Amino acid sequence: MTRGRRARTARPPLGDGSPRGRVLQAAFAVFREHGFTDASTLEIATRAQVSKRDLYALFDSKQAMLAACITERAGRMRQPLNLASQVPESRDALEATLVQFGKSVLRGLSDPNVLAVYRLAIAESALAPAIARILDKAGREANHLALGAWLAKAQAHGVIGAGNPAAMAAYFLATLGGTLLIQLLLRVRKAPTADEIDSRARAASEALTLLYPPPRGGD
Repeated sequence: MTRGRRARTARPPLGDGSPRGRVLQAAFAVFREHGFTDASTLEIATRAQVSKRDLYALFDSKQAMLAACITERAGRMRQPLNLASQVPESRDALEATLVQFGKSVLRGLSDPNVLAVYRLAIAESALAPAIARILDKAGREANHLALGAWLAKAQAHGVIGAGNPAAMAAYFLATLGGTLLIQLLLRVRKAPTADEIDSRARAASEALTLLYPPPRGGD
């Protein structure tokens, strides 16, 4: 039991070889193969090479396992740039960071594991709507909030025009992704190339900065 509490506190990442990581990796595979409802905790424990007692010391329910799988994999959609520590002090810095942010978001959305999480959430949405809410909060909402807060700082420094930062963030992300996620989920197109990702990110950055030009006298 002590081992289980220590693993839960440290929260090692999925697939890192620890008992918790092995359980999450096995659980995600079983959920994908059988769906959440039909997934067996015995099969998860067997694949993870842990006892059911150890499994429940780490996660008190099957839904807790699924929530952890989705939260950690959806984290790949969040851009790695630490926007909270960056202050955009010039127009060039604003645009460069927007491009890097956009590229990272698109790479995350194109990740096969992220797409698998979306498909799982969609498949289970009728019986377990909480799964979709967890995914949305860990992925889209996290990006939206981080970008909105950063754009508010950009306004304070006079490098982007007046407007609702949350609306600006929503506009940028919508322009960036368009129908890409839907097309990828439906498997009607391949993942975007590095060149397409770069082009999309630059186009979204340009669209936002043209729509919200800095006040007169700004950089």
